[in-house]
Formats: sequence, C-alpha cells, structure tokens
Amino acid sequence: EVQLQASGGGLVQAGGSLRLSCAASGFTFDDYRVVWFRLAPGKESEGVSCISSSDGSTYYADSLKGRFTISSDNAKNTVYLQMNNLKPEDTAVYYCAADPSMDCTVVGGKIRLYLLYNYRGQGTQVTVSS
Repeated sequence: EVQLQASGGGLVQAGGSLRLSCAASGFTFDDYRVVWFRLAPGKESEGVSCISSSDGSTYYADSLKGRFTISSDNAKNTVYLQMNNLKPEDTAVYYCAADPSMDCTVVGGKIRLYLLYNYRGQGTQVTVSS
C-alpha cells in the first residue's frame, strides 16, 4: 500500500521538544519534495518546513527558523521534523505531504503550500501546554 505515515506528536510543556516522523511506504522519496504543514483550530494551514530529497535543501517559515529542523534519512525513507522550544501557539495537527512536481518555496517568509499533493499523511496532533 502506498502511503505516508506521520507520527511523533503528543502533549508537551512549553519549552519542550518533539520529533515528528514522516515515513513513506510503497514508494521512495527519491527526487521528491516533502513539506510539513500544520492546521490549528480556526486558522489557515501554515507551511512549516520543506526539504528536497534530491539535494537535501531545506526551507523554513521565517517565524519558525531556529526552533524547527527538518531532515531526511533516505535509507529509512523517512523525513523528520525536530521541534525545540515549543510554544503553546505551536499547538496544531501536523501533516506531511510529498510530491515530485512541487517546489520548496518561501514566499513572504512563508512556505508555499499546494492544493493537492501526490501523497499526504493523516496528521499527528501536537499539543503544547503553558
């Protein structure tokens, strides 16, 4: 079965850390771009970070730079999002999506999101308590 599986979310206190994983099965990330985005209640989807699996280039929303780190392990076919110094406003459902046709682009300090992706994970809840 071809799918993306996002995991690693949970409940953490402000200042804590979490590492999210986005694992692909049924396909490989070769020459894909993988994006993490989040959706909080009452807010629009927000791009968090993006990585190009072909050359390892990474991109971040300006507001999250320095706290979040995206990385990939091609041998495990997994992309990670390390989140440090978490804040209550980081509370959201985090999704990963992958597509070989999209670009990782930062526009106006924000990660560009697309309406459709080849693959999208089911989301993992991150809750940060104050």
